[in-house]
Amino acid sequence: MSDSVDLRRVLIVLPALNEEHNIEKVIAEVKAALPDVGVLVVDDGSTDQTSLRARESGAKVARLAVNLGVGGAMRTGFRYAVRNGFDVVVQVDSDGQHNPAHVPELLRELDHADIAIGARFAGKGDYKARGPRRWAMKLFAVVISKISGTKLTDVTSGFKAAGPRAVRLFAAHYPAEYLGDTLEALVMAARADLKIVQVPVEMRVRAGGTPSTSPVKSAVYLLRATLALTLALVRRKPKTGSFEAA
Repeated sequence: MSDSVDLRRVLIVLPALNEEHNIEKVIAEVKAALPDVGVLVVDDGSTDQTSLRARESGAKVARLAVNLGVGGAMRTGFRYAVRNGFDVVVQVDSDGQHNPAHVPELLRELDHADIAIGARFAGKGDYKARGPRRWAMKLFAVVISKISGTKLTDVTSGFKAAGPRAVRLFAAHYPAEYLGDTLEALVMAARADLKIVQVPVEMRVRAGGTPSTSPVKSAVYLLRATLALTLALVRRKPKTGSFEAA
């Protein structure tokens, strides 16, 4: 663990959509690995008992009236962080695929970087992606590596830690469109001269419930991801003004 990161100023954000079967276990794992951090579950329009289970597990809950997607949920998390005095935000999925035990490794990288990505294709674990999805991941890794000036192998990972400069930028400008939370956010960060690094991690299989992907969704992944990256590249660089906490 980095000595320079005060865990009391670290917020773990868990975007969640209908994760009543997983959320309690994930929160328990976070608290076991990092007992001093803040935990915020952003219920992204769930129709099940996700919010109730999260509150019963001791997490703070921000409940969105409609489903905004991961980008909208994370934008809520970054703004909550700014309003409540958190310097660092770590995104952890609510389906159990991200192991909170890797979070200290991400936090250590924030000593010399603004964003640390938990990378699935960096030499640890046996996570596999196939077909168009894998081709897209490789292509986008090459493009964003060039933009950021550092070699990245997994630019669509949702397992990320953001330091103070990134938290302020994302609270003001975090993209909510499809894949904006990964591809466009990294382009935005690179254009703001934030340093991006990656840490090899192992991803786990989903703990339970219904996965968000399907064969049909995977088939259109390449097209949608290409459009998302194109949007990121043509969109104007955001103004550097920070989000003002109300």
